[in-house]
Amino acid sequence: MSQRGMSNIGVVGAGAWGTALAQMLAADGHDVLLWAREPEVVAAINAERRNPLFLPSAALSPSIRATGELAELRALPVLLLVTPAQHLSTTLAALEPTGHCDLVLCSKGIEAGTAKSPHGRLMAEVVRDVAPGCAPAVLSGPTFAHEVAAGMPTAVTLACSGGEAQWDRLAPAIARPAFRPYFSDDVTGAEIGGAIKNVLAIACGVVDGLALGQNARAALIARGFAEMLRFGLALGARAETLSGLSGLGDLVLTCSSTASRNYSLGKALGEGAAAHELMANRSTVGAPVAEGAHTAPVLADLAGRRGIDMPIVDAVCAILDGSAPARDVVAALLARPLRAERGG
Repeated sequence: MSQRGMSNIGVVGAGAWGTALAQMLAADGHDVLLWAREPEVVAAINAERRNPLFLPSAALSPSIRATGELAELRALPVLLLVTPAQHLSTTLAALEPTGHCDLVLCSKGIEAGTAKSPHGRLMAEVVRDVAPGCAPAVLSGPTFAHEVAAGMPTAVTLACSGGEAQWDRLAPAIARPAFRPYFSDDVTGAEIGGAIKNVLAIACGVVDGLALGQNARAALIARGFAEMLRFGLALGARAETLSGLSGLGDLVLTCSSTASRNYSLGKALGEGAAAHELMANRSTVGAPVAEGAHTAPVLADLAGRRGIDMPIVDAVCAILDGSAPARDVVAALLARPLRAERGG
């Protein structure tokens, strides 16, 4: 990718994470085209070099150009897709990427059931259905947007459905001195780790909101990882992927900081806030999206259909749908029958 020339990499979605990725890619002078749905975000980025709605702390590089026209990104050979998981299908259909481009999936979640796929789809499945000429890759790992935008050291998994040939194209375009991707060809594993950790982060937030202590949170992370392994292995993911950056690494980060939107949501639930009120507030323009709240019921349904035991995921669903108070749900988890510890 040439510096100060025509951009050949685009970022679709100018929320906090999309803006941070654009800043990381452009910090050394490379041109990046960033699509935003909100006209005020486009105007602020181009005029003020800031995204006051989603990432106000970052001073953005002049080599980022924002646009509200998806068509401007259509012919770019590399596109990072950072729209919320529930909107990927419609955004991709409107984008209509041309040729055999590389689509890098940067959002973490599972699409809720649709008429075409009633039981939910992983993001790579959406790409294969909506843009079959494009090769999906997954970028996932322990990443807080504000740290990436600030140029702090970050390591991620870059899982390529096109194997090493796709990696050879993408790694030079994405890697930066402080942003290090590691190769994988396990796209399913990278996606599952990123999706499930959001749900488990809500559970850890609930535990902290209830002031149950760090012992309880550590136990929840460990048992939640066992659920991630069970589900991932059942869907064909590899254990080493789930034990790596996009699984365990991301889980530890997201389950231990209020910088995580999902953890913050869970903490508020544990402190007694009503789920429906919290979700209504987060649906407003500029509010952060807690993907785990959308993923939890889809994940629970998929697990139930396959006979996969995921009690923590089920507990999060019960808290989110208001069927039981958070304290009662956690008490029920603690009252489960005693048995041997198993990693999967």
